[in-house]
Amino acid sequence: MLLLLAEYLQQFNKGFAVFQYLTLRGILGVLTALALSLWLGPWMIRTLQIRQIGQSVRNDGPQSHLSKKGTPTMGGALILSAIAISTLLWADLSNRYVWVVLAVTLLFGAIGWVDDYRKVIEKNSRGLPSRWKYFWQSVFGLAAASFLYMTAQTPAETTLILPLLKDVSIQLGFGFVVLTYFVIVGSSNAVNLTDGLDGLAILPTVMVGGALGIFCYLSGNVKFAEYLFIPYLPGAGELIVFCAALVGAGLGFLWFNTYPAQVFMGDVGALALGAALGTIAVIVRQEVVLFIMGGVFVMETLSVIIQVASFKLTGKRVFRMAPIHHHFELKGWPEPRVIVRFWIITVILVLIGLATLKLR
Repeated sequence: MLLLLAEYLQQFNKGFAVFQYLTLRGILGVLTALALSLWLGPWMIRTLQIRQIGQSVRNDGPQSHLSKKGTPTMGGALILSAIAISTLLWADLSNRYVWVVLAVTLLFGAIGWVDDYRKVIEKNSRGLPSRWKYFWQSVFGLAAASFLYMTAQTPAETTLILPLLKDVSIQLGFGFVVLTYFVIVGSSNAVNLTDGLDGLAILPTVMVGGALGIFCYLSGNVKFAEYLFIPYLPGAGELIVFCAALVGAGLGFLWFNTYPAQVFMGDVGALALGAALGTIAVIVRQEVVLFIMGGVFVMETLSVIIQVASFKLTGKRVFRMAPIHHHFELKGWPEPRVIVRFWIITVILVLIGLATLKLR
């Protein structure tokens, strides 16, 4: 939106041409989303408290969580608002990638909002039934996958890239739609499973989102892409504005979500942010790298799968409680220790993911 204004004003003052630079608009995207989050955060928390939109706590979980009961939730709406406003202000709105990622984020956020609303407002402990949640995730995930497949302009946009192997690429064909569906829906649910402790999910999301922003910038630049042996994807660089907005909004939310949390993001935030990461990774052809950088999300998801499978097959549990962050809590780790150690693991994994840019 402001990019169009800057283009118009260029005829009067050439200085406005500076807004054509992706790096500048990325920085402005971070600062805008961060400022919006910090400004609107206190108002949103007060509103949630007044309307008694508070977190419900499982009785069979760690006893330390009982004190969290009533803490305002659905704060993910703050993150999504800041991301959407900042992206619309600073991104090139003629870019199809921007609209795809923004649409997926908001649609998955809508699914989470309905789930949270039924749990918190209607006092329905089941929330949105799982079959309906997965149904709508599948609808939106397949819609995004199909759109990207049908609008692909180069073979690179539907090719599977393997890190460390610069000369190996696999043309997926229609398999691209299947892979994209699983990446978007899988990453959405993985982030949602991770969102169980104060700040545990949001900072890894910020770090992975920031790293994906680097991939977007490099993939959208023909010289960098050629030098690094990654696919050149015209227009992908514009997603750095969205990734920057995600980083700014996430950091602003962490200001209020850090231990002890003043607000939780709920499914409205977790489902949306996970889907956004998955969609961006698919666009820049870095699904495998997302799997690496999002290792904490993968670990949380696998712990649930292993726990359920073990109990159904043997009647025994592998972990004291799943997802795995609760296992460590029940082993006696204080909540801040679990959170910070998972953050440290994410830092390491994100650096490994970025290292694949040169190790090819």
